[in-house]
Amino acid sequence: MPTILKLPVATDPDAGIPVPLGRRVELPGRGITFVREVPGPPGAPTVVLLHGWIASGGINWFQVFEPLSRHFRIIAPDLRGHGRGLRSNRRFRLADCADDVACTMEALDIDDAIVVGYSMGGPVAQLLWRRHRSKVAGLVLAATSNNFVPGMRARLTFTTMMAAMAGTSRVGQLASMLPRSIAQQFAPVRASERPDTLQRWAAAEMRRHDLRMILEAGQAIGHFHAKWVHEIDVPAACIITTRDRAVTPAQQAKMAFAIPGASIFRVEDGHVVCASPEFAAPVVDACIDVAVKAYPGWFPERRRAAR
Repeated sequence: MPTILKLPVATDPDAGIPVPLGRRVELPGRGITFVREVPGPPGAPTVVLLHGWIASGGINWFQVFEPLSRHFRIIAPDLRGHGRGLRSNRRFRLADCADDVACTMEALDIDDAIVVGYSMGGPVAQLLWRRHRSKVAGLVLAATSNNFVPGMRARLTFTTMMAAMAGTSRVGQLASMLPRSIAQQFAPVRASERPDTLQRWAAAEMRRHDLRMILEAGQAIGHFHAKWVHEIDVPAACIITTRDRAVTPAQQAKMAFAIPGASIFRVEDGHVVCASPEFAAPVVDACIDVAVKAYPGWFPERRRAAR
């Protein structure tokens, strides 16, 4: 049986950020991961929040925890190599992330859940559905796609760059090799836009990353292409960030239209919308939209209104 290590980890007490405490969970044969939890109302469905590249469960979802917990139980793991997530000597694979999440759900006695994937978390959510279908009652895919780098030439350039960076051991060299355009598009914060306390907290979270695994994750994103999204057979919703330069709105929309019956929510913002208070409302709406379809009888008044 998986072992839950009851070691609560507090965030920076000076940060004043609504981020729940977390605990470490041992996954037999895999390693130790880290999960933030909010119980939600009694009997509420579970939502599993999967963060983006170079983020963590806390950084990606801090605006969402409180409003979403009014309706759902929340589980937000740090994916492998990110934050306090599982460490491994193996090369980073998105499929392994999906398997980690499935194993974490088993450890926490979660039979199934609505799985929300943001940016890199989107491919992990898609792979979780494909590899562990019984665990996924519904999907919410935000600021993401089933193909991050369209075109063979662009994909080759991106993945070659990430592979070269992953093979470099000096942090200074790595920093100088990362193009500013990619850093700006994927970075979860911009220093000029956040309070000092939040800035310190986010920086501390990011210092926990495993640099090799982060770079290998970038390479894995560049290779990801799920041609099978049209086979998704659970209720789904897609949140399209209409000013996104990292995952273009066209890429996001193409995926949304390919998923049978997927609802579409639009947010007039870019790839770092997760740092904005306005991010919470579309996430809550999308999760409720999926929940009333995935769990018949739940929120019956909303279900009637949806008809």
